[in-house]
Amino acid sequence: MNERLKIGFALTGSFCTFEKAEKALEELAASGHDVTAIMSFNAASIDTRFGKAQEHIQRLKAITGKEVIKTIEDAEPIGPKKMFDILAVAPCTANTAAKLALGITDTPVTMAVKSHVRNARPVVIAISTNDALANAAKNIGLLQSYKNYYFVPYGQDNYEGKPYSAVADFTKLEKTIIQAMQGQQLQPMLLR
Repeated sequence: MNERLKIGFALTGSFCTFEKAEKALEELAASGHDVTAIMSFNAASIDTRFGKAQEHIQRLKAITGKEVIKTIEDAEPIGPKKMFDILAVAPCTANTAAKLALGITDTPVTMAVKSHVRNARPVVIAISTNDALANAAKNIGLLQSYKNYYFVPYGQDNYEGKPYSAVADFTKLEKTIIQAMQGQQLQPMLLR
């Protein structure tokens, strides 16, 4: 792809997939896209066994060369200023998916999406949740039915140990973004 896109890259609190998300962000930047990172309150403030919040913030800044958007106030201008061609939520937790499905705006990420979609611009979701095939399924299904929402192909990550869990294939993020910019869902969306 030769087109340089302005991409909003939002991370929510699926901490176990941060390494994959950061690698996908590096690949987008290396492809020449102009990427800006956005973090939910939890993603930007909770230290976990997968790393300290400040370390993740510093890595995102190093990759993008920009400050990370971490407040609702800083996310609100995304739509009015038409800051991005496309916005990816990667990883997207079940909590964030539910909020997006129901129009709840109470984090920097949900504000970023709300502000972005007001201009009928595409949003890419990279789902990562332990209950994708249980309680969260209805909200994922709602988002899949909404105009301008596209999903990074996903599948069960450990069907024996976590039979309801699903995670996006982060290596397919850029392809999903390219297809979404053309108004198409990358197929197959459900992986085996």
